Amino acid sequence: MDLRLDGRLALVTGAASGIGAATARRLAAEGALVVVADRDRAGAADVADEIGGHPVGLDVTDPLVVRTAFAEVAGLLGPIDVLVNNAGGGQLALFIDTDEDDWDRLVALNLRGTMSCTRAVLRSMYERRRGAIVNVASESGNVGAPGGAAYSAAKAGVIGFTKAVARESARYGVRVNAVAPGPIETPLLHAPEFSTPLGVKVKEQLVAATVLGRAGTPEEVAAAIAYLASGDASYVTGQTLAVSGGVSM
Repeated sequence: MDLRLDGRLALVTGAASGIGAATARRLAAEGALVVVADRDRAGAADVADEIGGHPVGLDVTDPLVVRTAFAEVAGLLGPIDVLVNNAGGGQLALFIDTDEDDWDRLVALNLRGTMSCTRAVLRSMYERRRGAIVNVASESGNVGAPGGAAYSAAKAGVIGFTKAVARESARYGVRVNAVAPGPIETPLLHAPEFSTPLGVKVKEQLVAATVLGRAGTPEEVAAAIAYLASGDASYVTGQTLAVSGGVSM
């Protein structure tokens, strides 16, 4: 595999499992030193041990924790060159059955966490006039997901945030892009809530919406993230790359 990220320091949030773990492995295989960040400290340590990375406990919903963790990483390992905002999660429920606490929790995890982590690296990237940020949005943010209204709203916010920060950051040589996965074979897709009648129906609808007729793999999403983080995408910014089997084609 080409070492497109040789000598780069990358931080991946939500990297203990699923897309985040696959991304950490892919970036490491391409030469990056990877900080594996997750609120699941044991899981982050396992992935870091596997790839020769550095584990960090991180709850992206707490701005103080984010600022402290990123400062510690910079002091120990140096400035971050690549940030992958992957931490996120959903809730399977009809909107009418949710409340303000649910909305706040999903926005904090999926949108505000992305904003906090991005802000923590931007000043350093601007000063060095280089850096790449890849946000993990979702096709739910493009087309809406039944049983996930607040999640869809938060991911749509990630897409808009990506475009705005890309415009602000271009003059500093910093690129900001996103990927929008469709149904992906991760622990989230196999959570107990997807075994309920509503969950089974939603999962079937998600897969049926793809033109390829299948769920994707974390590794397929990781490959797209690695491309956007690398110099091969040096003329790409403000884009949201759908990795979804054609859901929003």
